[in-house]
Amino acid sequence: MATRLAARGYEDYRRSDAALLRLLRRGPTSLTRAGEVLGVSRQAARKALDTLIARGLATDARDPSDQRQVLVQLTAAGASYAEAIASVIAELNGALADAVNPEALVAADAVLRASLSDEQARRRADRLVAPPGTA
Repeated sequence: MATRLAARGYEDYRRSDAALLRLLRRGPTSLTRAGEVLGVSRQAARKALDTLIARGLATDARDPSDQRQVLVQLTAAGASYAEAIASVIAELNGALADAVNPEALVAADAVLRASLSDEQARRRADRLVAPPGTA
């Protein structure tokens, strides 16, 4: 992932970038929602989002309809980076699909989901991506 992004000019890839930028790509997101997707506390989500903001990839502002909420959204640079991440993920998924039997992918997905240590982690994984062969 990092190597492919660096080849596209994004040399500062961090592991939390992919999940956060894919989430923010859908639109402005609250700190609470970011924490849910990452499976971390609101404070940990704030730290990860602050890193995106410091890198010029996102901005934050109070929700105009609820001043208690802080919403984070991508900047133009963040949107470009999010597109590059999505593209690299699609390439990597395609390469894996080409290299492995589809039934083996379904089996591997089932094993990995079952290995998650708690039900909450399994629910988060299910929300991130549907198992292969479902839609």
